[in-house]
Parts: sequence; C-alpha cells; structure tokens
Amino acid sequence: MKLVFTKSPEKTNPMKLSVPRLIALLLIVCSPFIMAGKKASLPVDMVSYEKAFKFTPGLSIAHSISTADRFYTTTHLENYGVSRPVFEMAMKGFNKLQEQGVLSADSILTIVDFSKSSRLKRLVVVDLKSLEVLFNTVVAHGRNTGQEFAQSFSNQPRSHKSSLGFYVTKETYQGSNGYSLKLDGFEKGINDKALERAIVMHPADYANEEVIGSKGFLGRSYGCPAVPEKVSKKIIDKIKNGNCLFVYFPDQKYLNTSKLLNG
Repeated sequence: MKLVFTKSPEKTNPMKLSVPRLIALLLIVCSPFIMAGKKASLPVDMVSYEKAFKFTPGLSIAHSISTADRFYTTTHLENYGVSRPVFEMAMKGFNKLQEQGVLSADSILTIVDFSKSSRLKRLVVVDLKSLEVLFNTVVAHGRNTGQEFAQSFSNQPRSHKSSLGFYVTKETYQGSNGYSLKLDGFEKGINDKALERAIVMHPADYANEEVIGSKGFLGRSYGCPAVPEKVSKKIIDKIKNGNCLFVYFPDQKYLNTSKLLNG
C-alpha cells in the first residue's frame, strides 16, 4: 500500500494581519483624530456654532440663552435694529414651535418689532442655518393699533388692529392685495384668530418709505403686516410654508401670559 501524506493547512495567526486589513484598522482608529483636526482648522466662532446648532429634526436649535447670544453676536443683529432680549424671546418661541413639529426644515425666522417707530425698518428675516440676515425693511401695523407708534393690539375680527405673538407661515395666494401669505397664529387668545381675520402678509403702496416723507410715518393696514411692494414677493417666497414669524411689543400682559415664552 502506498501512503500519501498531505500537508496540513496552516493555522491562521489571529495576531497576523494582511497589509490591507492593517490599513483599514488604522483608518478606523485614527478617523476621530482626523475629524478633530478638521474642526480645529475652522474659525473659533464657527466651531462653537457647529457644536451649539444642530439642525436635527426634533432637537432645539438654541439650547440656551448663551447660544442665542452667540448667534446674535455672530450675525451682528444689533446693526439691523434687533435688540438682544427680543432675539432671545424670538428664539425661545421658535424652539418651542420646532419641538411641536409645526415648523419646516428651512429654519427661517422673521421678527417684527412694533416697539419701534414705523419710520424705521422693523422687520428682519434671518436664516438660522447660514447665519445671514436676508431682509430688513419697513412694515405696517394696523390703523387702530396706532399712528407712528403701535400702542394697542387685538385678536378680534374687524378690530383693524395688529396681533402680537408667534405665527407659522402658511401657503400663498393671489388676493385683492396681490401676492399674499397666510399666517396662522399659534397663541390662544392672542393671535389664534389670524386666519379668521384674514391677517396675512401682503404688499401695499402705503407700506413704502416714500410715504414716510409725505406723512411723517408709514401707512397702516387693517391689521396685516404689510410690506413694500418692491420686496414683498421675495420675502413671502422665502418665509412661506412653515416658518416662524414673531411680532413683538413690550406688552406686559402678553409677556406674562404667552405660553411659548413662559412654558
């Protein structure tokens, strides 16, 4: 009988790695340090911005007043007439609405400050993702709210007054005032009758700075935040369909009762 000897297969040494496997392992181990190096190469303010602002669905953008403060400083909002306390309030309400899932992913915030003279640019639109101020323009208040300065506000139909608080923008339509934007008031008893009252953003010839020169103050609406015709379409198209609009005035009753500001 002829015996045939076969060579037993070599046992694989678990500590012995091929070159491709070794390279792959090194990449896995080192990747956190590579990413850290990339982050460190960014400007300091942008590194802190990336850490603080995470646009993940369901998570708040400004996690604290200090974060809103950094955003305020980075975008130089003081140059556009937006005070730090008003911006912090706007961000607080924005976060609450975002948590409720009623805002789009656009992260566009519009602030209307009716504590200022109608001669000034009281409307500011901010892109929270790109850290840009997109628009800064005059905006009209209701004819029964005041003349140059706003004084009185209402949620009632046919009051011809502006309403305070937080709104979520809806769809656009072509109405008697031209290309307009529906606004849904999200504060019960404060502005929740906005749709019923047809409170919308629309263009108006009386909401132009030229009117200020002749009358001394901006023209007034029936309660709508009317804006100049030359920029109305651009603003409406930017803020439509699920973005936040905050109308501010230092009304103590509103500031004390708003659930979005105090909840």
